[in-house]
Amino acid sequence: MEPSPGRPGLEATRPHMEPRASCPAAAPLLERQFHVLVGVTGSVAALKLPLLVSRLLDIPGLEVAVVTTERAKHFYSPQDVPVTLYSDADEWEMWKRRSDPVLHIDLRRWADLMLVAPLDANTLGKVASGICDNLLTCVIRAWDRSKPLLFCPAMNTTMWEHPITAQQVWGPWLRWAPLWTK
Repeated sequence: MEPSPGRPGLEATRPHMEPRASCPAAAPLLERQFHVLVGVTGSVAALKLPLLVSRLLDIPGLEVAVVTTERAKHFYSPQDVPVTLYSDADEWEMWKRRSDPVLHIDLRRWADLMLVAPLDANTLGKVASGICDNLLTCVIRAWDRSKPLLFCPAMNTTMWEHPITAQQVWGPWLRWAPLWTK
Protein backbone atom coordinates (compact mmCIF):
# COMPACT_ATOMS: atom_id res chain seq x y z
CA MET A 1 0.00 0.00 0.00
CA GLU A 2 1.34 3.39 -0.98
CA PRO A 3 -0.18 6.17 1.12
CA SER A 4 -1.10 9.18 -0.94
CA PRO A 5 -0.85 12.77 0.23
CA GLY A 6 -3.73 13.90 2.35
CA ARG A 7 -4.80 10.47 3.54
CA PRO A 8 -3.90 8.64 6.73
CA GLY A 9 -1.15 6.16 6.08
CA LEU A 10 1.69 4.20 7.53
CA GLU A 11 4.09 7.14 7.38
CA ALA A 12 1.60 9.73 8.59
CA THR A 13 0.87 10.31 12.23
CA ARG A 14 -2.33 12.22 11.51
CA PRO A 15 -4.48 12.78 8.45
CA HIS A 16 -3.32 15.64 6.26
CA MET A 17 -5.26 18.78 6.92
CA GLU A 18 -5.17 21.92 4.86
CA PRO A 19 -3.89 25.01 6.67
CA ARG A 20 -6.74 26.46 8.67
CA ALA A 21 -8.02 29.98 8.56
CA SER A 22 -8.49 31.67 11.93
CA CYS A 23 -12.03 30.29 11.88
CA PRO A 24 -12.62 27.04 9.89
CA ALA A 25 -16.04 28.31 8.76
CA ALA A 26 -14.39 31.40 7.25
CA ALA A 27 -12.25 29.33 4.85
CA PRO A 28 -13.70 29.06 1.33
CA LEU A 29 -15.24 25.66 0.61
CA LEU A 30 -13.04 25.12 -2.44
CA GLU A 31 -9.84 25.23 -0.38
CA ARG A 32 -10.52 21.87 1.24
CA GLN A 33 -11.56 18.61 -0.37
CA PHE A 34 -14.60 16.76 1.01
CA HIS A 35 -13.30 13.43 2.32
CA VAL A 36 -15.34 10.30 1.61
CA LEU A 37 -14.36 7.04 3.27
CA VAL A 38 -15.81 4.01 1.47
CA GLY A 39 -16.13 0.77 3.41
CA VAL A 40 -16.38 -2.42 1.35
CA THR A 41 -17.38 -5.84 2.68
CA GLY A 42 -17.50 -9.40 1.38
CA SER A 43 -20.63 -9.28 -0.73
CA VAL A 44 -20.51 -10.14 -4.42
CA ALA A 45 -21.62 -6.52 -4.92
CA ALA A 46 -18.03 -5.57 -4.03
CA LEU A 47 -17.35 -6.27 -7.71
CA LYS A 48 -18.67 -2.74 -8.27
CA LEU A 49 -16.06 -1.08 -6.02
CA PRO A 50 -13.87 0.17 -8.91
CA LEU A 51 -16.93 1.69 -10.61
CA LEU A 52 -18.19 3.28 -7.38
CA VAL A 53 -14.80 4.85 -6.66
CA SER A 54 -14.36 6.12 -10.22
CA ARG A 55 -17.83 7.71 -10.14
CA LEU A 56 -17.11 9.36 -6.80
CA LEU A 57 -13.84 10.72 -8.18
CA ASP A 58 -15.80 12.29 -11.05
CA ILE A 59 -17.38 14.63 -8.50
CA PRO A 60 -15.27 17.78 -8.16
CA GLY A 61 -13.94 18.44 -4.69
CA LEU A 62 -14.10 14.85 -3.40
CA GLU A 63 -11.17 12.90 -2.05
CA VAL A 64 -11.81 9.20 -1.54
CA ALA A 65 -10.15 6.43 0.47
CA VAL A 66 -11.32 2.83 0.94
CA VAL A 67 -11.39 0.51 3.97
CA THR A 68 -11.78 -3.11 2.92
CA THR A 69 -12.49 -6.30 4.79
CA GLU A 70 -10.41 -9.35 3.98
CA ARG A 71 -13.42 -11.12 2.40
CA ALA A 72 -14.14 -8.15 0.12
CA LYS A 73 -10.68 -8.47 -1.46
CA HIS A 74 -11.91 -11.61 -3.24
CA PHE A 75 -14.22 -9.56 -5.46
CA TYR A 76 -12.03 -6.81 -6.93
CA SER A 77 -8.48 -6.17 -8.05
CA PRO A 78 -6.62 -3.49 -6.05
CA GLN A 79 -5.05 -2.24 -9.29
CA ASP A 80 -8.54 -1.26 -10.48
CA VAL A 81 -9.12 1.02 -7.49
CA PRO A 82 -7.24 4.32 -8.00
CA VAL A 83 -7.27 5.43 -4.36
CA THR A 84 -5.61 4.32 -1.14
CA LEU A 85 -6.94 1.00 0.17
CA TYR A 86 -6.69 0.22 3.88
CA SER A 87 -7.14 -3.20 5.47
CA ASP A 88 -6.55 -4.88 8.82
CA ALA A 89 -2.83 -5.32 8.18
CA ASP A 90 -2.36 -1.56 7.81
CA GLU A 91 -3.73 -0.89 11.28
CA TRP A 92 -1.45 -3.46 12.89
CA GLU A 93 1.64 -2.41 10.92
CA MET A 94 1.11 1.21 11.93
CA TRP A 95 0.77 0.64 15.66
CA LYS A 96 3.81 -0.53 17.64
CA ARG A 97 3.55 1.26 21.01
CA ARG A 98 1.17 3.42 23.04
CA SER A 99 2.19 6.74 21.51
CA ASP A 100 1.71 5.55 17.91
CA PRO A 101 -1.29 6.69 15.86
CA VAL A 102 -4.29 4.39 15.59
CA LEU A 103 -5.48 4.08 12.01
CA HIS A 104 -9.19 3.63 12.67
CA ILE A 105 -9.18 6.82 14.73
CA ASP A 106 -7.19 8.72 12.11
CA LEU A 107 -9.60 7.57 9.38
CA ARG A 108 -12.65 8.69 11.36
CA ARG A 109 -11.03 12.09 11.88
CA TRP A 110 -10.06 12.39 8.20
CA ALA A 111 -13.45 11.50 6.72
CA ASP A 112 -16.37 13.89 6.38
CA LEU A 113 -18.72 11.07 5.34
CA MET A 114 -18.55 7.30 5.40
CA LEU A 115 -20.32 5.08 2.88
CA VAL A 116 -20.35 1.33 3.49
CA ALA A 117 -21.18 -0.18 0.10
CA PRO A 118 -21.80 -3.02 -0.01
CA LEU A 119 -22.71 -3.90 3.56
CA ASP A 120 -22.89 -7.70 3.69
CA ALA A 121 -25.06 -9.66 6.13
CA ASN A 122 -22.02 -10.68 8.20
CA THR A 123 -20.84 -7.11 8.78
CA LEU A 124 -24.41 -5.92 9.38
CA GLY A 125 -24.66 -8.51 12.16
CA LYS A 126 -21.34 -7.41 13.64
CA VAL A 127 -22.24 -3.73 13.61
CA ALA A 128 -25.71 -4.40 15.07
CA SER A 129 -24.09 -6.41 17.86
CA GLY A 130 -21.33 -3.90 18.56
CA ILE A 131 -18.57 -6.23 17.40
CA CYS A 132 -15.48 -4.47 16.08
CA ASP A 133 -12.97 -7.15 15.10
CA ASN A 134 -11.52 -5.60 11.93
CA LEU A 135 -10.48 -2.17 10.68
CA LEU A 136 -13.85 -1.40 9.06
CA THR A 137 -15.97 -2.30 12.09
CA CYS A 138 -13.56 -0.35 14.34
CA VAL A 139 -13.98 2.78 12.19
CA ILE A 140 -17.76 2.36 12.33
CA ARG A 141 -17.73 1.86 16.10
CA ALA A 142 -15.52 4.93 16.59
CA TRP A 143 -17.48 7.06 14.08
CA ASP A 144 -18.18 10.70 14.94
CA ARG A 145 -21.97 10.78 15.26
CA SER A 146 -22.11 14.35 13.95
CA LYS A 147 -20.98 13.11 10.51
CA PRO A 148 -23.06 11.10 8.00
CA LEU A 149 -22.63 7.32 8.01
CA LEU A 150 -24.43 5.57 5.15
CA PHE A 151 -25.03 1.84 4.82
CA CYS A 152 -25.92 0.11 1.54
CA PRO A 153 -26.94 -3.45 2.43
CA ALA A 154 -26.32 -6.05 -0.26
CA MET A 155 -27.30 -9.67 0.17
CA ASN A 156 -29.45 -12.43 -1.27
CA THR A 157 -33.19 -11.60 -1.16
CA THR A 158 -33.87 -14.50 1.21
CA MET A 159 -31.21 -13.19 3.58
CA TRP A 160 -32.58 -9.63 3.35
CA GLU A 161 -36.13 -10.81 4.10
CA HIS A 162 -35.08 -12.92 7.10
CA PRO A 163 -36.48 -11.69 10.46
CA ILE A 164 -32.97 -11.55 11.93
CA THR A 165 -31.96 -9.03 9.26
CA ALA A 166 -34.97 -6.84 10.06
CA GLN A 167 -34.01 -6.96 13.73
CA GLN A 168 -30.39 -6.05 12.88
CA VAL A 169 -31.44 -3.16 10.64
CA TRP A 170 -34.27 -1.66 12.72
CA GLY A 171 -33.45 -2.83 16.24
CA PRO A 172 -30.27 -0.76 16.59
CA TRP A 173 -31.96 2.26 15.00
CA LEU A 174 -34.78 2.12 17.51
CA ARG A 175 -32.28 1.76 20.38
CA TRP A 176 -29.74 4.28 19.11
CA ALA A 177 -31.94 6.91 17.45
CA PRO A 178 -31.95 9.14 20.54
CA LEU A 179 -28.14 9.03 20.58
CA TRP A 180 -27.75 9.77 16.84
CA THR A 181 -30.21 12.65 16.74
CA LYS A 182 -28.52 14.81 19.39
